[in-house]
Amino acid sequence: MLEASRGWRVGGHTIGLVPTMGALHAGHMSLVERACRDNSRVVVSIFVNPLQFGPGEDLDRYPKSPDRDLDLLQRAGVAAIYKPTAQAMYPPGASTRIQVLDVADPLEGAARPGHFEGVATVVAKLFNATEPDRAYFGQKDAQQVAVVKRLAIDLDTGIEIRVCPTVREADGLALSSRNAYLGPQERKAAGCLSAALGQAALAYRAGGRSLDEIRLRILGTLKAEPLARVDYVELVDPLTFTPPGTLAVMAVWIGKTRLIDNHDLAQPFPG
Repeated sequence: MLEASRGWRVGGHTIGLVPTMGALHAGHMSLVERACRDNSRVVVSIFVNPLQFGPGEDLDRYPKSPDRDLDLLQRAGVAAIYKPTAQAMYPPGASTRIQVLDVADPLEGAARPGHFEGVATVVAKLFNATEPDRAYFGQKDAQQVAVVKRLAIDLDTGIEIRVCPTVREADGLALSSRNAYLGPQERKAAGCLSAALGQAALAYRAGGRSLDEIRLRILGTLKAEPLARVDYVELVDPLTFTPPGTLAVMAVWIGKTRLIDNHDLAQPFPG
C-alpha cells in the first residue's frame, strides 16, 4: 500500500484515508464521499482490529459484509481498498503499543480498558501504511476523534483529521454496524438515545444552563425505556473529555447491545 501512496504523491495527487472495520453503512459512505470530494486519491481500510476489543467483547461476531463493502466502495470510485490481515498487522513478536494519555482515560477509556490503546496503535499503523494528507472520522465516535487528533498532533504526522457529522436513521438513531444486533423491539427502544439528546439540546437552546439539570433530563429519558441500561451520561469538553462542557456523551445498553452517541448541545439536533 505504501508504494502506491508514494507513487500517487510523486504524481501530484492528494490522498485521503477512511479507516473502517467493514460492515459499511451510510455513515461510512458519507466519509468516503467527503474524502473523494477533498482528494484525488482515496484509500479505505477495512480491518477488524483485535487490539481494540476487550475480553468478552464482540470481536468474533462483529458484523461482516465483504461482498457488499467491495461493491459500495467500487461504485464510490475509491482508488484502493486496504485489507490487511491480523497476521500482517501484528506479526509474531510485535509488542509496540501506543498510549494517548488523559483524553483516552475517562468514559470509553474507563469502560473499555485497553480500547484506545488498540485504536491508537492501529491508526498509527494505518497512517504509516498509507501516508495520507487527510484522514476521515465520524462524529459518532467523538472520544475516538479526540484521541486520534491528539495522536496526529503529538506524533507530528502532518495529517489533517477531518470530522464528519453523525448520520442518523429517520428516528434519529445514529448509524452503527452494531445496530445489526438489535431485534425489532430493541431497535424501537434504541430511539431513546437520540430522543434524550434532542430534548437536552432543546432545553439548552431554550436557556437552560445548568448542566447537572440537563444531565438529569437525559438520564430520565433513558431510564424511562425498560430495555435501556445506562453505562454513562456526561457533559464534557470535546477536546479533553472532562466536565464541564456542552458535548453530551452517552453509552447505553439496549438488551445485550452497547450503543454510544453524542451531541453538542449548543447546536440544533437534526431532524
